[in-house]
Amino acid sequence: MSLVLDARQRAMLLEMGVRVWQPLNVPESQALLTDSVSPPPRAEVAALALPVAPIAPMAAASQPINPEPTLRAPDPLPGPTRLTELASGIANMDWPALTEAVRHCQACAMCLGRRTPVLAAPRQTSACDWLLVGDPPDEAQERAGQPFVEEAGQLLDNMLRAVGVQRWNHETGADQGAASRAYLTHVLKCRPALMRAPSAAELSTCAHFLRREIILTQPRVIIAMGRFAMQLLLSETPSEQARLPLSKLRGQVWRFAGVPVVVTYPPAYLLRNGQDKARAWADLCLARAVATGSLVTP
Repeated sequence: MSLVLDARQRAMLLEMGVRVWQPLNVPESQALLTDSVSPPPRAEVAALALPVAPIAPMAAASQPINPEPTLRAPDPLPGPTRLTELASGIANMDWPALTEAVRHCQACAMCLGRRTPVLAAPRQTSACDWLLVGDPPDEAQERAGQPFVEEAGQLLDNMLRAVGVQRWNHETGADQGAASRAYLTHVLKCRPALMRAPSAAELSTCAHFLRREIILTQPRVIIAMGRFAMQLLLSETPSEQARLPLSKLRGQVWRFAGVPVVVTYPPAYLLRNGQDKARAWADLCLARAVATGSLVTP
């Protein structure tokens, strides 16, 4: 579609600094050259300008609206440089003792050069029907001292709310029943200075803490979110099945330490692969059926 302008219109646009090119398909009889037309008086151009209302300064807000809480990890200890024995008595620890044991743990090489381990432990024993286990912490999680933070954490929180569950925290935990509480943790608590994949021995070492977390939270369902979480939580599954890719293991119910396990995609993956969100939603619905008892598992 072409816009044919007369000589006066083209001259006025030229005066305003707008150059108009003549389309090739306009008949020669309609082609109007701007250099042969005298520009109109500036008064006519000024008349086209729209009045601009003065912008009033914004009033300073009396207080911020819905400020986002700032997550901060505990003051880090000096980064470990050597290995020590795993703490004894983990199987009998309460939350404060477990937190201290994790904070000082140097039982495997994943601790070397870490800033701080990541464990969002309750202050007292609180049953949570849902336990979500993610892969080793990334830099943002280590910095916050919390699992599943920033955009990936927001996505996970939204997905949990959609099935009537909320992340357990100290502020709202007392108002939640066990059926609507989800305890979030990592399969490994440390992020090493040089990022690498953990070995099976390192996963096994840190599993002592995870087994105690399971006993303290008494979950009705565990959700494995990620490759290494799946590797540990399916360690009691026949190896020919456990070696299958995540896409082949989801949609089924497995077991670890006597608790049903559902495998699904981690939220960070879903941010990059939105086409799999529907599958992750189906996995959460499966987990809800297990947690509520509407799906009986062997």
